[in-house]
Amino acid sequence: MLKVGVLGAGHLGKIHLRLLNQSNKYELVGFYDPFEENATKVAAEFGYKKFDTISELIAAVDVVDIVTPTLSHYDCAKEAIQAGKHVFLEKPISNTVAEAEEIIALAKKYNVKGQVGHVERFNPAFTAVKDKIQSPMFIETHRLAEFNPRGTDVPVVLDLMIHDIDAILSVVKSKVKTVHASGVAVISDSPDICNARIEFENGCVANVTSSRISMKNMRKSRFFQKDAYISVDYLDKVCEVVKMKDAPEVPGDFDMILQNAEGVKKQIYFDNPSVSPNNAILDELETFADAINNNTTPIVTLEDGTEALRVAYMIIESMENRLKN
Repeated sequence: MLKVGVLGAGHLGKIHLRLLNQSNKYELVGFYDPFEENATKVAAEFGYKKFDTISELIAAVDVVDIVTPTLSHYDCAKEAIQAGKHVFLEKPISNTVAEAEEIIALAKKYNVKGQVGHVERFNPAFTAVKDKIQSPMFIETHRLAEFNPRGTDVPVVLDLMIHDIDAILSVVKSKVKTVHASGVAVISDSPDICNARIEFENGCVANVTSSRISMKNMRKSRFFQKDAYISVDYLDKVCEVVKMKDAPEVPGDFDMILQNAEGVKKQIYFDNPSVSPNNAILDELETFADAINNNTTPIVTLEDGTEALRVAYMIIESMENRLKN
């Protein structure tokens, strides 16, 4: 089993600690948290070994799971990678694109693997339909959350929208052409709600909305492609695939038939895959172990995390320019 240590024992860090402790692919060695009071409390409550320094933890493991605030991702990753350790980085990969590119370069130099915690890639509703999403030409996403002070130190784009940016980039096999965005800071110093229009070179358009001041939670994406409509509900973990095909000459009594102005008839049918329940965080951590053990490419690479961050900053820049004007 791979020896793993966790940097950061906050809300998400404690979840990672619990899941790694129960995984049969890792041996949880311990954790480091810079806040002594919190570190002592976590060690006493759960029995995890507490390390006094980042360096001591890194020296004791094969894999470093970085669940610290984004501002410290680069420094933590750099120290771990230079020590020859594989790194799992919570999203976003780092604070800036330049830092992310440096992390990629370091990982190549020291021949270690890295994965970024874009957990929605492992959401069972998304994994059930991902292979059915082929050449989408219009995408619409809504990620709305009730207000939570945690995370408001960064724009909603980096807090919430980046999940959908990564998922979109994973299914649209084309480069981003242009981005137009607008946002409003309602309760925070940075924007709490944002809408972005992402246009790709192949003609695909993604309309992405995120808010952290909504009255209810919603995490839905809709993918439109030739002869198919696919919806993913990340929150309720359900998906729907609606397809169209040429209508039979003699439709059945229960066939759903549409006819356009030219007289062309199409039959609507459902091709809904089964959704298998899972723990997405455990899955992303364990598939990273598989990538290390089998010397394969992680599902969410450092490059993937960097591209998601790059597009996120394009959206933030567009939003800021609009506010100036």
